[in-house]
Amino acid sequence: MRDTITTVTLNAAIDKTYFVPALVKGTVMRATEVLSMAGGKGVNVARVLHQLGHPDVVATGFAAGHNGRYLVDRIRESGIGADFVVANGESRLCLNFIDGVDDSSTEVLEPGPEVEAEHLAALKNKIGGLAERSAVVVLSGSLPRGAPPSLYAELIELVRAAGALPFLDASGAPLALGLSAMPAFIKPNEEEILKLLAGNGDGDLDLREGALALARQGIRNVVVTLGGEGAAAFVDGVAYRVAIPKLKAVNTVGCGDAFVAGYAYGSSRGWSAEACLRHAAAAGCANALSAVAGDVKKDDFDMLLPRISIGEWLK
Repeated sequence: MRDTITTVTLNAAIDKTYFVPALVKGTVMRATEVLSMAGGKGVNVARVLHQLGHPDVVATGFAAGHNGRYLVDRIRESGIGADFVVANGESRLCLNFIDGVDDSSTEVLEPGPEVEAEHLAALKNKIGGLAERSAVVVLSGSLPRGAPPSLYAELIELVRAAGALPFLDASGAPLALGLSAMPAFIKPNEEEILKLLAGNGDGDLDLREGALALARQGIRNVVVTLGGEGAAAFVDGVAYRVAIPKLKAVNTVGCGDAFVAGYAYGSSRGWSAEACLRHAAAAGCANALSAVAGDVKKDDFDMLLPRISIGEWLK
C-alpha cells in the first residue's frame, strides 16, 4: 500500500505575517509581531498533513536562490520531506498584514522566479518518480513565470499514469485547462467556480448545477468551499452540504489549503466521502484559529471535528 502524499508548489514562498496596531496608507507602521515560515499552497498542505499525523509527506516544486534554500531548510526542520527542483532567481516573499483595528488581512504577493524549459523537464521527472510511490499528489497554487498554462494538465496525466490520485487546487486558466486532464479532486471556492462556469459559457448555471456539470465530466470529487458557510460537494455523483460552526477567525489565509490536506488525508486511507469532508472541514476551521497560514493545532482540530455536519445538498 502506498503511504506517501506528495504536494507540489510551483511558486513556493516565504510567508511573512506582520501584526500592526493599525494599517494606515502613507504612514510608517511598526509591527508588534512578525511571523515567518515556508509557504505557498502546496507547502501549507504538506504542513497540515504532517500536523494531522500523516507519516510520510513530501513537498516538491521549484526553489530558487537564498529564499529557496531557506524554504527547503524550514520544510525539513518541520519534519516534512523536501525534494525541490532548483530554479534561477529568487523564490518569492508573500506578505500578510494583520490590522489590529479590525483583524482584517491585507496581502502583497511577489511574482517569484521565472522557470525555463530545463527546469520544467526536471520538474516532470521529479514528480513522475514521486508519484510512483504516492497515494495522492496534490497540485496547488499559481504557476511561476515561464510555465505554460497547460502545465497542470500535463502533470495530472503524468501523476495518473504513475498510479497516484491527482488533486488540483488552482484557479483561472491553469484550473480550466487542468480540468481537461480529469483530476480526481478539485476545490474551487465560490468565486472561482463562477468564473470557471462563465468562461465555459455556463454563466447562467447556479452553484449546484455548475458543480454537477463538472462532476458529470468525470471528476469524482468536486468540492466548492464557501468560507464561513462551509462547503458543498459532489462525490461519485452524490451531493453533500457541509455545515461548520461559527468561529471568531484569527486569520483565514490557508484555510482552503488545510481543507485540501484533510481531504487528502482521508482519501489516501480510502475513507467515505462523508469522513473525508468532515476531516477536511475540521482542518480548514482549525486553520482559521491560527495566526499563520497552513497551521492546524491538534487540540483545535479534535474540538471541531464532532461539530462538522454533513447533509444532503438540496436544490
